[in-house]
Amino acid sequence: MTLPSSAASSARIAMYEPGFAADPHAAYARMRQAHGPLVPVDLAPGVPATLVIGYDQARLILHDEMRFPADPRTWQQTIPDTCPVRPMMEWRPNALRSAGPERARYRDANVSALGAVDQHALLALVEKTADDLIEGFCKDGHADLLAQFAWPLTFRVLSDLMGCPDTIGRRITDGMAQVFDGVNAARGNEILAQAVADQVAFRRVQPGDDITSRLIAHAARLDDTEMAHQLVTIYGAGIEPQVNLVTNTILKVLTDEAFCGDVHAGGATVRQALDTVLYWDPPLANYCISYPPYPVDLDGYLLPANDPVVISMAGCNNDPALGTTAGDRAHLAWSAGPHACPARSHAYLIAETAITYVLDALPEMDLACPAQELTWRPGPFHRALVTLPVSFAPTAPLPD
Repeated sequence: MTLPSSAASSARIAMYEPGFAADPHAAYARMRQAHGPLVPVDLAPGVPATLVIGYDQARLILHDEMRFPADPRTWQQTIPDTCPVRPMMEWRPNALRSAGPERARYRDANVSALGAVDQHALLALVEKTADDLIEGFCKDGHADLLAQFAWPLTFRVLSDLMGCPDTIGRRITDGMAQVFDGVNAARGNEILAQAVADQVAFRRVQPGDDITSRLIAHAARLDDTEMAHQLVTIYGAGIEPQVNLVTNTILKVLTDEAFCGDVHAGGATVRQALDTVLYWDPPLANYCISYPPYPVDLDGYLLPANDPVVISMAGCNNDPALGTTAGDRAHLAWSAGPHACPARSHAYLIAETAITYVLDALPEMDLACPAQELTWRPGPFHRALVTLPVSFAPTAPLPD
C-alpha cells in the first residue's frame, strides 16, 4: 500500500474541520477501517500529511531519528507564511524542531533548566494559587473552570517558574493560543516572537532563580534567537496542553459516574484519572511531527519524502492492537524517544494538585450543561474545550 504525496485532496481526511474536533475518536475509527495504521490527512487546506494511528508504528518512528528527523526546513519551503498550521510546524532553533547534535545541545539546556525546579516549592505554589482562585468563585455557586481556574492557575504558575512578568506572560499566552487554534496563527506568531524576545532581554539584565535565567546561564551559551525559541517550546508545552489536561480530567471525573464515585470514595486517585485522560483524550492529541528526508517504506506503506508524519497520541493509545493497558502508563501522551517530554513530573504535579484542590473544595460539583453541548476548539493538534461550566452549592473558602 502507498500514500503518495500527489493523492487527491478529496481522498484525504480533513483534520481542521469542526466535525473532527467534535468527535475525533469516531474519526480515528473510520480512519483505521479505511486506511489502517497510516492515514492520508490534510492538516489545513492544501497541507497533506500522514497521520500515524498505529501504536507500534508510532514507537518505531519516535525512536528512529535517522529516518524520521524533526527538521522541517525542506518541507516549509513549499508552505506559505499565511498557512494556519505553519507556526506550529515550522523550523525553530530548539530541540523540538532539530535533530542530531543540535537537538542534543538544546535539549541538554532545557533538561538542566527544568530539572532545577524545586518540586516542594512548586507544590506550595500550585496549592496557594489554587486556593486563591477557588476562593474567588466558591461563593457564587457556578464557575467556568477553564477561564476561572485551569487557565489562570497554569498561567500564574508557569510565569513564576519562568520569572516572567504578567505583562509579558499575557502576550505570550495570547500569541500561543492563536498559534494552537490555527485561526490568526501568523499574527499570533508575531505576538509570541516579540513577547519571548522581551522576556529574554528582561532576564539578561535582571537574572533570577528561574528557568529563563538558568537557560541564559547554561554552558550551551544560547544566543538571543535560540533563547527565544527555547521559551516558545516551554510555553507551547506548558500552557495550552496543561490547561487542557486539567479541564479534560475534571470533565472525565464529572461525566463518568463510576469514575467519579471511585475518586470521591478513595477507590481511584486523581493520578489514575490523569492517566486515563492521557490515554483517551490527551491534551495534545496529534503532534510529534517528523519529516523523512527520503521516501520511507514502513510496513508496506510508502511515506513521501519531506511530507509531515504526525503521531496521533490519541489514536495510537486507543489502537485495538495495543489491548487494554490504560493502567500501566504506556501511553504516548508524553511522546517517546529523543523528543520525549522532559517536564512530565512538573505537569503531573501541577495537574494533580490543582484537580485535587478543586474536587476537595467543591465535592458536590456538577457539569452545568449536558456534556454533548460542550464545544471543542477546532484544530488538528489539540483536544481543547472552549469552556467548562460547572455548578455547585455556594460554599465558604477552604480554611488555611
